[in-house]
Amino acid sequence: MKKIYNIGVEATLDVIGGKWKPIILCHLGNGPMRTGELRRAIPNITQKMLTQQLRELEADEIVARTVYEQVPPKVIYQLTDYGKTLNQILVDMAVWGERQVERLKENGAEVTLLSNHQGYVNGVNS
Repeated sequence: MKKIYNIGVEATLDVIGGKWKPIILCHLGNGPMRTGELRRAIPNITQKMLTQQLRELEADEIVARTVYEQVPPKVIYQLTDYGKTLNQILVDMAVWGERQVERLKENGAEVTLLSNHQGYVNGVNS
């Protein structure tokens, strides 16, 4: 089926859109992680959703999955070189989000940001 995008951001969102994919990508921006590590780093995601999102990112060649044949099986996920090209987009999203939290606080909202500068923002892969 032929895809038609009206603007380029639609093509970007087709790959990294949704609640979980940018979060997963930011964590993988720190380096390779096992499935369980990702699950602990993103406590509100279900195992089913994490697996689905990782499979989609793998199909789009953003994430690489390496399986080590051992008992118990070991599976590592990491960004591909192509996935690393999302660096600036994710950094900009993180910085904007941090500013948004500060703005909300200034306006009296009760909001907490548990950690600043996740993933790519730490300078890894930049």
